[in-house]
Amino acid sequence: VQLVESGGGLVQAGGSLRLSCAASGRIFRINAMGWYRQTPGKQRELVARMNSDYGITNYADSVKGRFTISRDDAKNMAYLQMNNLKPEDTAVYYCTADVTEARGLVPIDYWGQGTTVTVST
Repeated sequence: VQLVESGGGLVQAGGSLRLSCAASGRIFRINAMGWYRQTPGKQRELVARMNSDYGITNYADSVKGRFTISRDDAKNMAYLQMNNLKPEDTAVYYCTADVTEARGLVPIDYWGQGTTVTVST
């Protein structure tokens, strides 16, 4: 399974970006997709996550009300709409997917290569 992120870039504080993540490969079912971010010297942190059962979402406190995760299950895509961006949102953003590759197999977590978001003052 491959995850490819896109949509990162440079934006001024207060601006918006939309990240996309495309999953491909041997996929029977995607159980959840999410976004994490990481800055140098810090641990990777959860930004937002959505599971497939009931579409339950959870967000980091720091992004609640500003970021929205969504999915298109027909296309195996996930999105992260980021509004009112702040300089502290600057990070490499990683897409993750919990994937069942075939019926009866244990789900596996996959990660993308990351896309860089830079928010200037």
